[in-house]
Amino acid sequence: MVSGYHTLMDIFYRGAMWLAGLALLLMVAVIPIGIFARYVLNSALSWPEPIAIMCMVTFTFIGAAVSYRAGSHIVVAMVTDRLPPAMKKFSALLADLMMLAISVFIFWYSLQLCSELWQQPVAEFPLLTAGQTYLPLPVGSALTLLFIIEQIIAGPQHQRPVVMLGNSDT
Repeated sequence: MVSGYHTLMDIFYRGAMWLAGLALLLMVAVIPIGIFARYVLNSALSWPEPIAIMCMVTFTFIGAAVSYRAGSHIVVAMVTDRLPPAMKKFSALLADLMMLAISVFIFWYSLQLCSELWQQPVAEFPLLTAGQTYLPLPVGSALTLLFIIEQIIAGPQHQRPVVMLGNSDT
């Protein structure tokens, strides 16, 4: 059962990593186009800024899930490093439970946001609605929820080969 869950989470992890990376790459490519058009051609384009914002939202929320699973998120461990082993386990579980609560909160309210804005058009992109542009929020928080559940059940995943892919320590 756990190995099947790991396999599914590995697939989600790789997909999320690629999606976040492509969103970052697209944002980095689009911003200079907007700057060039505005300041060199003296003709501002309407689409680079909304694309850059959508990409930023995507790599932020999807990338946060990837970062959580890889254990590469920001952490201040000054206090927990000095705790006895039993208290370290308890504080790690408490942190996971708090992350779970925050992720449920973000998931629920971002679903409501997407639902309320689903029919509102985006002026620069008539084929997209505002609700669709915010889909990375519930998707990213759902991925984070799945990764938190995996960590609570099976422990930290940052030492697994699929998560260490590209790490210089491997």
